[in-house]
Amino acid sequence: MNLKKIDFFNPTILIVAILAFLAMGYIGSFNYRFEDPLDLEVILTVLFACLIFLIGVIAVKYKIKVEDVKEINFLSENLIVALVIIALILQSLNLVLLGGIPLFNSVLKSNATTNIWRIAYPLFLITINLLLAKYYQRKYLILVLLGALIFGLNGYRTSVLGILGSSFITLYYLDKISKKVGILFVAIIAAGIMAVGYIASQSIANQTWTLNPLELIFYRAAFTLEVFEKIIPLAGTTHGHILSMIFSSGSPRTFIGEYVLKYTVCLTSTLFGPVVLDFGFVGLTVQMLFMGIFLELVYKLKKGIGVGIYSIILTHTVIWIETGPTDIMIWFLYLIGLILIIINYDYIKLNKN
Repeated sequence: MNLKKIDFFNPTILIVAILAFLAMGYIGSFNYRFEDPLDLEVILTVLFACLIFLIGVIAVKYKIKVEDVKEINFLSENLIVALVIIALILQSLNLVLLGGIPLFNSVLKSNATTNIWRIAYPLFLITINLLLAKYYQRKYLILVLLGALIFGLNGYRTSVLGILGSSFITLYYLDKISKKVGILFVAIIAAGIMAVGYIASQSIANQTWTLNPLELIFYRAAFTLEVFEKIIPLAGTTHGHILSMIFSSGSPRTFIGEYVLKYTVCLTSTLFGPVVLDFGFVGLTVQMLFMGIFLELVYKLKKGIGVGIYSIILTHTVIWIETGPTDIMIWFLYLIGLILIIINYDYIKLNKN
């Protein structure tokens, strides 16, 4: 098998990531404070979701063709660099106004997702990938690492994964990843995620965990899937309330914690949890079919800045496997993908062969 001919980051990587998360959660459910291993219904539901996603991908792969991709030239290199720096300044200001480093303080972390951060993070995530995709220079990798560090101080490992993961995929499609650089980048991503997650967990007041950073990953996967296991019997009972909260001032993850576990806690509930609670298995089918179709279509448009846009959307969809699609900020990234599709509408044709 020629590994160079394999596209490791086509949309079906999402299925690989889902199955890996499921495996880690299943293993974790045997080893940490869970009464029973994951229920068979959870496993079958996850496999069903993967199948529907794959159907969406295949439908676009063989029925839709893209004849060309429109170049977008109004974003100059200087403008994008300026926006990257503005995003870093905004996040630095956010840390100053918080009065400390949320990574080392659970109280500060609970208040770290401010309006400044909601602007700074997506601004940096988008502009750094557009900068790499359109005007790649090795020196810009310093900005990538600096961004991962500054946003990582907020205490959320998803930010570190979002920045490093999307940048890695962008560089992969630019053919800028040698074997040595690839191994180094993956090592940095893995170390960054485990370090931020572990340090943040240790800063929680009165916690008595003795798990090491690797064990903590398996524990988190098991706990998140356990939450989803408790959601399944409640399928369709919130009637769209979680979705409405995403686009309002509510806190969907806290609501899920109160609704499912009956106490106030901010929960991750997997990629499938919120939609199953809101709309049952019909909603799950629609969501996964949409994601399959959408990701494959954006994948076909990955040229120029399209590379960066695809990388961002794919990375955060992978992150959703644990956290769930409950952040309007991340749905904004899907909106950017939709704009890319609209811009290239004339080049997207039905394959009649």
